[in-house]
Amino acid sequence: MLERNDDDGLWIRRFADAQDAPCRVVCFPHAGGSASYFLPVAKALAPDAEVLAIQYPGRQDRRHEAGVTSLVALAGTITSVLLPSLDRPTVLFGHSMGASVAFEVARRLERAGTVPLALFVSGRVAPTRLRRESVHLRDDAGLLAEVKKLSGTDARVFDDDELVRLVLPALRSDYTAVETYRFEPGPRLEAPVHAHIGDTDPRVTPDEAADWCEQTNGRFTLHTYSGGHFYLDAHRAQVVRAISEVLVPA
Repeated sequence: MLERNDDDGLWIRRFADAQDAPCRVVCFPHAGGSASYFLPVAKALAPDAEVLAIQYPGRQDRRHEAGVTSLVALAGTITSVLLPSLDRPTVLFGHSMGASVAFEVARRLERAGTVPLALFVSGRVAPTRLRRESVHLRDDAGLLAEVKKLSGTDARVFDDDELVRLVLPALRSDYTAVETYRFEPGPRLEAPVHAHIGDTDPRVTPDEAADWCEQTNGRFTLHTYSGGHFYLDAHRAQVVRAISEVLVPA
């Protein structure tokens, strides 16, 4: 298990001045991703909402730390870090691996008596729709080939051997965490769940995303956009608008 760390400066990045905003959005990155992926989202939502972007260990300024290979342990630690910051209505948004992390964080928050305003799950199958995958067991070339296929990383990164060496450990630990994660049945969330996917995403079909409805007692919606696993890059404005619409009642 990860040790609890109450210093949110280690785990949370704030990219826009919105500390007095009436609500917050917590963003969870994809496998191999970092908090900075959500910088445009933070700027788009400020000053109406403060974005707290989660920085997993093993990347960027945390590159000297070991990555986390247990998604459940990761969610538990993030929950303990977040709880003191949830003094106002909060939305959780996770993309790909981040969607699973956000879901497990939402479950723990609700058990602690804090119900998120909503959970947004992007580019990820419902937790009951298990895909048995073993990308994390491939050699370095095989792992990088999978990342290239999803087109979520600047292609220039793969031409720089030093950068590749820097990102590989985090990639492998993240893929290990997400591919070994197994859903444990439990109470449904009270928070509404909103699923967002790309229509050509090889990682999730509309049917697999639709089963997220089984995880909430609240409202469920499914939004489909043109594009693949990183549809979000081209449709960020639409997704931000969807989040903003949830925040308005807050």
